[in-house]
Amino acid sequence: MKTLFVRVLLALSCLVSLACAKPGGRSIVSLDADWRFFQGSADGAESVLFDDSAWEPVDVPHDWSIAGPFLEDAPTGGPGAWLPSGVAWYRKKLELPADVAGKQIWIEFDGVMANSDVWLNGVLLGHRPSGYTSFRYDVSDAINPGDNILVVRADTSAQPASRWYTGAGIYRHVRMVVTEPLHIAPWGVYVTTPEVSEALATVQVQTELNNTALKSAAVKVVSILENPDGKIVATVQTSLTLDGASSQSVTQSVNLDFPLLWNLDSPNRYTLVSEVYADKALVDVVRTPFGIRSAVFTTDKGFVLNGERVKLKGVCLHHDGGAVGAAVPLDVWERRLKLLKELGVNAIRTAHNPPAPEFLDLCDRMGMLVMDEFFDVWRLGKRGADGINLHDYHLYFDEWAHTDLREGILRDRNHPSVILYSVGNEIHDTPRQEQAKNILRGLVDICHELDPSRPVTQGLFRPNQSHDYDNGLADMLDVIGTNYRDAELLKAWADKPGRKIVVTEMGYDRSSWLTMRDNPQMSGMFLWPGIDYLGESPRWPLTVFNNGLLDRCGFIMPRGRERQSWWSDEPMVAVFRRIAQTQETPVDPGYEVVEWKRRQVLFPDWNPDLMSAHEENVEVYSNAEEVELILNGKSLGRKKTRADDAAINWSVLYEPGTLQAIAYNGGEKVAVDTLRTAGEARQIKLIVDKKTTGLSWDDVVHVEVQMVDENGILVPTVGDTVTFSVKGPGKLIAVDSGNVVSTEPFQASERNAYQGRCLVILRAEGKGTVELTASVAGLKSASVKILAE
Repeated sequence: MKTLFVRVLLALSCLVSLACAKPGGRSIVSLDADWRFFQGSADGAESVLFDDSAWEPVDVPHDWSIAGPFLEDAPTGGPGAWLPSGVAWYRKKLELPADVAGKQIWIEFDGVMANSDVWLNGVLLGHRPSGYTSFRYDVSDAINPGDNILVVRADTSAQPASRWYTGAGIYRHVRMVVTEPLHIAPWGVYVTTPEVSEALATVQVQTELNNTALKSAAVKVVSILENPDGKIVATVQTSLTLDGASSQSVTQSVNLDFPLLWNLDSPNRYTLVSEVYADKALVDVVRTPFGIRSAVFTTDKGFVLNGERVKLKGVCLHHDGGAVGAAVPLDVWERRLKLLKELGVNAIRTAHNPPAPEFLDLCDRMGMLVMDEFFDVWRLGKRGADGINLHDYHLYFDEWAHTDLREGILRDRNHPSVILYSVGNEIHDTPRQEQAKNILRGLVDICHELDPSRPVTQGLFRPNQSHDYDNGLADMLDVIGTNYRDAELLKAWADKPGRKIVVTEMGYDRSSWLTMRDNPQMSGMFLWPGIDYLGESPRWPLTVFNNGLLDRCGFIMPRGRERQSWWSDEPMVAVFRRIAQTQETPVDPGYEVVEWKRRQVLFPDWNPDLMSAHEENVEVYSNAEEVELILNGKSLGRKKTRADDAAINWSVLYEPGTLQAIAYNGGEKVAVDTLRTAGEARQIKLIVDKKTTGLSWDDVVHVEVQMVDENGILVPTVGDTVTFSVKGPGKLIAVDSGNVVSTEPFQASERNAYQGRCLVILRAEGKGTVELTASVAGLKSASVKILAE
């Protein structure tokens, strides 16, 4: 009953929010709730009179493809994770009060995958091929007081269309914005901080005004700066006359003494409150969070933030969230970014498309730097794992690239986390020198026009082969970016030391990190990938590209701990069993069923197949000065860490029990990691990332489900089926185990464990207590309660 009550409130929210808006104010109304959905052909579904009563009720964001099934003959193939594609329809009723007449009204979509058509009351509003670009339609003349019908058709049926999993449908948020005829233009506030020091900062504000009324007005623009605590610290105002049916930009500037700077450890955010008055009446208010920081790339010191050199320790991330697909609740990203920060990561490359806007908000709040990337292709398509992508963005590039880039820059240019724009990833046009230069010039010019405060880069594609360093193309970029070929990039810098350089994509080998570390002119690197992602699979039934610091469940992989030992400033130690990679080496779990077998060599447990005495190779990662290894209370000695090597190794005569690695700095214990031999699985242990959750779509709870022995030690050999049930106002969003070849559905109430564990993602549907129970045949079940409020 509570869930029904919440849904009724959401259904009324559009009408209530607008009716209660202050006269002359701006209303922003979520349109996420209460859509009708149908996957397949639906002739006439754009019509107002179409009967959608049999369609499935859904809320958006909604990725219908992630529900599966996984099929070997799916048109998306391995690049699309063997998941379905096709046409999908969404319909929503909007009820507006009478006082919206004469207002300016937009409907905004943060992302629809893909080739979307949108109708309002049977009138086609427009078409957008890109699934990643945020867009809006002006519906001021098409919408009516009273009942309206909004219809969206999304089409991913033309395949192959991508090198990775895209998702399908209205997979990001939707809203309606209502203003007075005289208003601040969409994305019309632009904040920069051209002068920044600890003692003084200059904040410059540019406000774009639109007046769609026919008569002129006496206008006053008031810009109010609030500090991170919400206290007003500065106000500036400008008066002007704005003609009817016209636009005008207003530029203002204010100085702040001793500003609170935005940085990685203290991501302080100010808020600009923009008020617009027309003939002394308040007609519009826009709040814009921003950060005061100086972010520059230099020729000799790399990247410098607020006057201090910062090495970019970055990762590349695709937009999917694993088991939730492309419609990713913000809490999923927050958990993932916290884990990456724990490993020492300080930068994200949004590969290879604009992210959801709330992802950048999260990076702003968490102090994570961002390379904001826009294109994977220009005019020439690319090959995916299964061959050429005949239907990717290259078909639309000439018509849509400038529009998509302009709107992306306008949307993202106030985020302090964004330090760099990328206009291409391994672009195959570059060997066609003059064509590529003309395209690049146009893209760079748009970035500089709309946001001169940020530099532009590109992940160059085999630049030595296409002579990009010599023919002038690379030097059209503010910061030269190259994928993988770090030695060539260093030589290009040596040839012209005035160049600014960054490695836009790189693998996990130790030598590449040493190159970054020991060359101050190198701004940094972005590892591929940061997190395992759906798609880009070379063969069935592998569903992911899995080489990340985290697997798709967000569990930290051994290579994540290795990277932490190089990148993190916090003392750490991690211990693993290492076995030699031979034909007798166990296949990496999950790869047993494919011909191409990857051997697993690192194990975070003390449960080898042979439990009698034998030699075990033990590998320890640490950033401390020295590490001591202790087996069942007996010290096996201390060893110093090596700055230029990955790990410390011991040969240990195996005996069951406890293996402990202790890290020391200056003789003081600073970190400990322990492996314990597990017995037979007896029970289930549930570990939640939070015990209290909110009620929004972006609020979710992660529950790690472990099969453990009587002492609570994870038993890594358990692969049994775990069954889940939920009581109270909540539901299962997704279940997963990280098994890369599992074709089990993510939206289910059971999952086979993988290496002794799996993951559940829950969402509350109303206030109250949500109880999750996990059961396995033969084991003691476990329950956990989460308070939703």
